Amino acid sequence: MSDMPTMSMDPGLLIVLRGHNPWLADPPRQAELLAEQLPDPFVPRRAALELRAGSAELIVGPRQAGKSTWLREALSGRKEPVLVLHADEPRIRELCRSPAQALHALAGVLTERTILVFEELQRLEDAALFLKGVVDLQPRRKIAATGSSSFQLRARTRESLAGRARRTLLLPFSLEELAARLPAGRPAAVHDDEQRDLWERLVVVGGYPRAWLAAEPEQELHRLVEAFILRDASDLHAIERPGAFRRLLELAAADAGNLVNLSSWAAVAAVSRDTAARYLDLAQEAHLLRLVPPFASGKRAEITGAPKVFFLDNGLRNVLVGGFEASGRRADRGALWENAVFTELAKRLRLLDGIFHWRTRNKAEVDFVVRRGDRILGIEVTAGPLDRPRLSRSARSFIDAVRPARFGVINAALRDDATVDGVPVLFRRPWELGDLLTER
Repeated sequence: MSDMPTMSMDPGLLIVLRGHNPWLADPPRQAELLAEQLPDPFVPRRAALELRAGSAELIVGPRQAGKSTWLREALSGRKEPVLVLHADEPRIRELCRSPAQALHALAGVLTERTILVFEELQRLEDAALFLKGVVDLQPRRKIAATGSSSFQLRARTRESLAGRARRTLLLPFSLEELAARLPAGRPAAVHDDEQRDLWERLVVVGGYPRAWLAAEPEQELHRLVEAFILRDASDLHAIERPGAFRRLLELAAADAGNLVNLSSWAAVAAVSRDTAARYLDLAQEAHLLRLVPPFASGKRAEITGAPKVFFLDNGLRNVLVGGFEASGRRADRGALWENAVFTELAKRLRLLDGIFHWRTRNKAEVDFVVRRGDRILGIEVTAGPLDRPRLSRSARSFIDAVRPARFGVINAALRDDATVDGVPVLFRRPWELGDLLTER
């Protein structure tokens, strides 16, 4: 089959397609026109686009985290033709009611090599079932799709995408991604200062692209919160009481890093406990927050009850609790740092890795326990500047009970290595978190 399609198609559909795919009228300029859609400045992401015949690349994550931008940048380097279908368009939603009919209607702009891209896939009715159908009908085609809510992708169909889609979670900018843009060749002390500045801003503003790049990030974050609550909660998730949903998020933000007290939150938000639990589930599916379960190594003294709550972006958390002061002037500095370290872990870990917290009846606590395959890592976070290597009693209890492969202490100033009872202990600044996760 020729690379140039020859079939005629519905003129109205073609108008919509050309609006989102200006390169249809000038195929040699595809890479240039895709690149023109990227913001300036552009922050490269760690994720890699892997398109494979026979399965779709499903890019999920919170709204406005940069999924479409990242996808367009990755596609601008491809030689194959690209066709983008944006499900926010009513004409596209109507087209995508049937995989067979959609592929037939698009035959006039598709070649065998065309990469098919679905934007905002969750806006389609029976989204996952539709995507499965496209993959099954054209198993040799490379397909990518973005979606802001994994809840809708799962809830709109009982059909599993197992074996037909590979999921990539794209969250807001990470410290590693932002630091990669710093000039190379600086003295180590200067480079550390620059990374410290990035970290302190990330702790307060968070990593949402529009907020990070904006002159007034607070306004962008307020708009984003309203979009999550007014549009997503009300329209997409059919939450009956958006005001109660917002109140529940505010309570979770105030308690970030603490144990979930669902009954208390429900009472304050004036909803039932079951409703509060459902709203928290939806907040997790929308990638607003995560409930981090307790770690159980099998020791009798361990407490394996309530999870802790963390937000996936410090900026959103700060909108909900009403504060954008620098962390050094805030009473919640410790909570801010702990939540920010959690966001960095969430952005770095693989799909099958796990994040937990650890507590015992003797009141020993460790902020994070990371499980990577059969390796266990413990992490303690302190916002203060340590002047020498020292471990808390809780950290020593954890090392004695669990025998992790490594234990890390994230702090504001100290970089050092030690060994406690044969376990390597690494004292690192936040921008050196990768040292704790590297397998060695």
